[in-house]
Amino acid sequence: MDLFRRSAPASASIAHASPHAEGASFLSMDDPRVVEFLRFGDVTATGITVNVERALKNPAMFRAVSVISFAIGMLPLQLIHEETKKKATEHPLYRVLHRRPNGWQSAFDFRTLMQLRALVKGNGYALVLRSTDLRNRGVEKVSGLVPLDPDRTEVKQLDDWSVVYDYQPKNGARIRYSSRDILHLRGLSLDGISGLSTVKQAAEPIALALAAQLAAGRMFKNGSFVGGALTHPGKLSDPAFDRLKASLAEKEGADNAGKNLILEEGMKYEAYSSTARDAQLIEIRKMQIEEIGRATGVPRPLLMMDDTSWGSGIAELGRFFVQFALNPWFEAWQQACERTLLSDTEADALTIKFNAGALLRGSVKDQGDFFAKALGSGGQAAFMTQNEVRDMLDMPRIDGGDELGKGAMGHNGGPALDDPEDVPARKPARSTKKENDDED
Repeated sequence: MDLFRRSAPASASIAHASPHAEGASFLSMDDPRVVEFLRFGDVTATGITVNVERALKNPAMFRAVSVISFAIGMLPLQLIHEETKKKATEHPLYRVLHRRPNGWQSAFDFRTLMQLRALVKGNGYALVLRSTDLRNRGVEKVSGLVPLDPDRTEVKQLDDWSVVYDYQPKNGARIRYSSRDILHLRGLSLDGISGLSTVKQAAEPIALALAAQLAAGRMFKNGSFVGGALTHPGKLSDPAFDRLKASLAEKEGADNAGKNLILEEGMKYEAYSSTARDAQLIEIRKMQIEEIGRATGVPRPLLMMDDTSWGSGIAELGRFFVQFALNPWFEAWQQACERTLLSDTEADALTIKFNAGALLRGSVKDQGDFFAKALGSGGQAAFMTQNEVRDMLDMPRIDGGDELGKGAMGHNGGPALDDPEDVPARKPARSTKKENDDED
């Protein structure tokens, strides 16, 4: 039923009201932007409407989604040979994942955008571009990944259990893609088809945080910062009242904080401390930061909550963040890419993995102790070569650095004393005088 097509003025007004319409009128009631517009009108218990753009204006929410998205964006996504664990640099997909997904984005930009959309909208979509490799028996290869706007994309499951994606471009008719053509990064899902938006699931806590933020802003805008009350022993004359009223009006707002009052006709100023209501507002704002942390899985220190002691516990919270907040997304990325970008034959020999080692590294001292043991010091059997360690530190490889050390090394870096092949033959001890006398 094309209601929006029939009435030009109505469609124009709704298109301008929607944050995703971009000045274009809706085509029909089943347009995904219409559905998004209808959901855009939902109001929370606080009376504040929460959408993605407004939710990201809250600093805690912006920080939470940005720290996850940037972490996914900055980590290398590698194509690896399953058997040798070496990077498959010769494969065309390696360049797409690691360096250049399309002609206008870097790999960091692409992964950050996809992850951000999966968090705040529930789904991240990318069109898979394929080309025919004439030099390799006409085999198709992945040549690029183009991100699609989730508000213009609708995922459906057909009666034969297949999944299709309907995409509405800015210009032209709707296009239907098969699941083979769409890289779909979805969040937590109830139906297994479409992901849940973190913003919509946490709409009430976000709205309360926005309300507290708005209340604090209005207090700074309209509140009086004199911090006290004025008393008069008798009746204040009208001219004095007008002068006092004008003087008080000049003291309102944060720009006028700290200015002195001019008292009229024997008035006295009595200062008072902050009320319990002011303290409650501060507690509400802190609580909403924790609520957003619960919704996104980001620990308090990463949301800049400075009331947590800094020290060794911060390193543990960092590992907690990687293990419980990032690891599920690592797995979602890896399996979505392998399902869509690799054929069945390639999936048996290749794997797609994030290199999360950079997020799990400790201090320089901790890394030094680990690498020393990995190379075989301290009585530990070597399990890494020098070039493997240098690769992790982004240092150039050296000649002879690909050989694994034999056995364990001694504490001074030399061969272990319990290795019979490396221990030099000992000279016989000189006999004592008593032993010589016994022989005679």
